[in-house]
Amino acid sequence: MHKLLAIALFSCNLTFGQGTAQKLQKATADLLASSPAYSANLSFFVSDQSGNLVYEYQGNKGLSSASTQKIFTAAAALETLGSDYQYTTAVSHTGAINGNTLNGTLIISSNGDPTLGSWRYDGYKPENFRAKLLAALKEIGINKISGDLYIDDSYFDFQTVPGGWPWNDIGNYYGAGVWGVNWRENQFDLDMTGKQMNGVNVELPGVKWINDLKTGGSSDQSLIYTAPFSEAAHINGILPARRITVSGSMPNPPLTLGTEIAAWFKDSGVTFTGNILSASMQRLNGETSQPRQGSKKILEYKSPTLDKIIYWFMRKSVNLYGETLIKTLGREKNEGSFDAGITFLKDFWKAKGINTSMINFADGSGLSPQNYVSARAEVQALLWSKKQPWFKDFFEGFPTQGNGMKMKSGTMKNTKSFAGYYTSKDGKNYVFAIIINNYQGANSSDALYKVLNILK
Repeated sequence: MHKLLAIALFSCNLTFGQGTAQKLQKATADLLASSPAYSANLSFFVSDQSGNLVYEYQGNKGLSSASTQKIFTAAAALETLGSDYQYTTAVSHTGAINGNTLNGTLIISSNGDPTLGSWRYDGYKPENFRAKLLAALKEIGINKISGDLYIDDSYFDFQTVPGGWPWNDIGNYYGAGVWGVNWRENQFDLDMTGKQMNGVNVELPGVKWINDLKTGGSSDQSLIYTAPFSEAAHINGILPARRITVSGSMPNPPLTLGTEIAAWFKDSGVTFTGNILSASMQRLNGETSQPRQGSKKILEYKSPTLDKIIYWFMRKSVNLYGETLIKTLGREKNEGSFDAGITFLKDFWKAKGINTSMINFADGSGLSPQNYVSARAEVQALLWSKKQPWFKDFFEGFPTQGNGMKMKSGTMKNTKSFAGYYTSKDGKNYVFAIIINNYQGANSSDALYKVLNILK
């Protein structure tokens, strides 16, 4: 049967020349004839930098692509928002200042900055926001707040995770949801020794843990199950006996930020006697929630520019950034929801000439298994991006993978993909994408490298 498949591939009616195309055809046939690919689906497309076809195998076939889908979100965001776009977090207050006392509410609001409190950027870490907030209070003479601390996270809609995300993903750091106010990339870190919890790096207000961990093995094989606004967190699986950090997604980032700010006040001698509130918690409690703006803004805190956000989005595959960008694109054109953003993204690429049958988006990061895109569509997006003035910012985020190629990868259970650019030893410039689903081998990356290495 495998021999018949190889013969069929060699005899398929494709329009390509000798050399590279024939070698790619044989490498593809060998891959699909291997035992781990017995029930696999493959979409593969290679062109030169002018868009001329070099080789394809089921290039139009839509498959789950995992994180190579990020190329669509990143390029659309750079084109729509611009490389210099910055998110803004504002601190303002209501009420009057009498002496050194604020007789009103201190308000933290944002347009969804996903980098607020991130550890990735020099000058934008949690301690930098802390220093600027406390300095702003000191500048206007406040060392006592008699009112509440209100986190206005109403900029986006109430839904924080895309509907297609699997339950076993959303409690872990890579499954962090999107709020109007995000904090520390909505990630917490557990300090673990075997199955024993030593502590957590931030407070998770109201959260109670169920610990069903076991000790064994040499790597982290744990999963955290929790959900947005949940007060329950369940951790199970296996952890090695040594000390290790396990990261999860915050159930309520705005309240975690508010709790941390209250601790800053205490440590710095600012008396705070009010409550920590958020717009989303008001909705949960059945209260009317309206965006709040203080009578006086005391701090405007800008994020890193979008080019730097895109770098980390692509380089480290930060799903939070992709979903925030999706909601931002939706908000720019319609409303801050996943549905609006995904509609925008599909219309954007349709306008660039991609057949919409090849791009069935369910989110902005590729984490949902409901995403289906084709290798041809990914190559078309890469070719279009290469002609844009912001291409350098886009390209810098592409990692150099194990076979020495500059390409974005995607990994999910039974899914592996690569998409990117490569200049061969003889100076030929290739643009390519390869996606495989249901490959049962232990190392799908190596299997795809053997095919892509033909381009070298």
